[in-house]
Amino acid sequence: MTNSLATLLNAAVTILALLFFFWTGTRVGAMRGKHAIKAPATSGHPEFDRAYRVQMNTLEQLVVFLPLLWLADAYFRALPYLVGALGLVWIVGRIVYAQAYMEDPAKRELGFAITVISTAALLILAVIGMVQTFMALGAA
Repeated sequence: MTNSLATLLNAAVTILALLFFFWTGTRVGAMRGKHAIKAPATSGHPEFDRAYRVQMNTLEQLVVFLPLLWLADAYFRALPYLVGALGLVWIVGRIVYAQAYMEDPAKRELGFAITVISTAALLILAVIGMVQTFMALGAA
């Protein structure tokens, strides 16, 4: 039962991460309208440029985050809720990043650091879980 609840937490984290990404897209759209920036332009006003970079950086991070979240979920079972907790930390990092970047791009470091650290932790958990699984298969 614990593993299925942990997986459900990771599914909820996935939905939250994707909802956050969709929110960043709506911010870009709103900035396009506010500053009359027609597609396909990807720059034109500093506020739009910041919103666009938040969205693109979030997309760049999602490509790494989501596979690691699910690999860690599949293989790391020692502390099943740790994976989901790290996923929630990742989302908090993205929120901190977005707020700071919109205010002043020079202030983005804390949110970026939170994101990178939680991603690195998921990578470590996935590798540990995969090694443990490999070793268990070899012992069988």
